[in-house]
Parts: sequence; structure tokens; C-alpha cells
Amino acid sequence: MTDNAIEISGLKKTYAATGRSPAKEALKGIDLNIPRGCIFGLLGPNGAGKSTLINILAGLVVKSAGTVKIWGFDQDVNPRQSRAAIGVMPQEPHLDPFFTPKGSLDVQAGLYGVPKSQRKTAEILEMIGLTDKADAYARSLSGGMRRRLLLGKALVHAPQILVLDEPTAGVDIELRNMLWQNVRKLNDQGMTIILTTHYLEEAEQMCDDIAIINHGAVIIRDSTENLLGRIDSKTLVITPDAPADMPALPAGITGQKQDDGTLTFTYQSGRTSADVILSLVRLAGITIKDVKTQQADLEDVFLSLTSGQ
Repeated sequence: MTDNAIEISGLKKTYAATGRSPAKEALKGIDLNIPRGCIFGLLGPNGAGKSTLINILAGLVVKSAGTVKIWGFDQDVNPRQSRAAIGVMPQEPHLDPFFTPKGSLDVQAGLYGVPKSQRKTAEILEMIGLTDKADAYARSLSGGMRRRLLLGKALVHAPQILVLDEPTAGVDIELRNMLWQNVRKLNDQGMTIILTTHYLEEAEQMCDDIAIINHGAVIIRDSTENLLGRIDSKTLVITPDAPADMPALPAGITGQKQDDGTLTFTYQSGRTSADVILSLVRLAGITIKDVKTQQADLEDVFLSLTSGQ
């Protein structure tokens, strides 16, 4: 058995031309391995191919070429086993309005062939905070409750891999915190988590490894730590003791005076030290009241990698 939860090789998907729309190559030969037991971020701008990739993993879209192995099972050879190994929480809350949360989980478990004696409906309802709504019709649930129910439905067959497609888009802070608590708990129990999100700070805080997709291709795949290390840009923020203008700066350092009077200096930490900037400020006769530094974050990495594609 491989150490990878998912192995993708040469994956391509081309959507056929329809009406006035020409054929579209959504995935252009993706190679990607996702280790077992990690929280893996799948990032990319709109139209990059993330949803197509997830739908292929879930068995909802037929690939044009390539191989996909989920928990060691080839989708083409063992489709039932590969689908049973993965659970997907979709972005849009499509639920039958006439089913209760309890009924929805039981039906979903039945579709996966889970015997009644092995179903964990009550346990899942408690985890997602819907025990008191177990017998309420889904149409009466709030938007946040419906999102929770989507997570529960993805877990009914105890998958080894959980895919979260934009799980916190448009939700409140309470629901977001609840979701991440559950995700960390599931991951601690050994479940592999695949996350797509537009909130890059979430990916930075949650993910062990990240792949960035753009125009149907993986442009980089690395650990979150290594990705953040690709950009050594730092910003030094100085608050003068009295109003001051930006001093003259040498090449390699850019500066800007902010509306609140602070002076910001951006530089490459591998070429310039903060001491050089502080010396320039003092030589200009500026008394420093406060100083702080800001590191590059995942958004900087993301923009630097996708802007040139």
C-alpha cells in the first residue's frame, strides 16, 4: 500500500464544444500526489480547474485521460472502492427540503451500503451540532445549519479522505470555528483532508502542503512552510515620534508614507537588513517612536505565482 492518499498522473479533461462555446481544456495533464494523514490545500483563481479536479475525484465528472488512484484504488479498475474512500462536502448546499437531518444522513449512508447496525447518525449529528434539529425538515434549517449537514453527509460512510470545497465561503465566524475544530479532530484521527478555499489565511493556518493550480496546470506544489519561504520580502513599519517625510533611499529599498503618518519600508531580507533602514531613518533626523516588521504571507506567494501565468 502506498503512502499517498491520492495519486494523480497525466490527468486531463476537455469539455466538448456546445452551441457557441468552443471546446475547453480544463485540466492539462496534472500530476499530483497527496500524502496520507495531511491537510492539503488546493488553491487557484476562479476557472483554474479546481472544481473539475474535485468532481473527477468524486466520480461526478469523467476524465478525458490520465489515471486517478484514491486510497490505492484505481478509479477505472475499482470504481466502487475508490468512491467509498472519499467524502466530499460540496460548495453549494443542495439538500432535499422534505428530509430531516437524521433522514438525510440515513439515506446517504444507505446509498453507500452502510448497514444500519454500523451507521453513526447520532454521533455525526452531535459532532455537527444538529442533535436538537435531528427531526426538523431541512427546509427549516438556516444556511449555516445546512452547511453543517453537508459535512455530516460527507462523513456517513467513514471515508479515509474528506474533500472540503470552499467550506467557509459566506459563513459566520461561529460556524467557521466549529468547522475547523471538527476538521482538526478528524485529521488527528488519521483522516486526510483536502481543502479548497479563497481565504488564503485559512490555508496558511490549516494546511501542511499546498498545490496551486492555474489554467488547468499545477504551477507549484510544496509544503506551506517552503512556499512562504519563497518570498523573502519584508516590510518595516516605523512610527515617528513627530511628523516626518520619507528619507532618501538606496536601490533595493522602497518606501511610502502612510495616511496615518507611519513610514513603511519594503526590502529583501536576503540583501538588506533592518539595521540599514533604521540607520537611514536616524541619519535623516527622525526619532523613532515604534517599529515593527511584517513578513510575506501566502497571499503574496499566491499572487506572485499566478500573476505571471
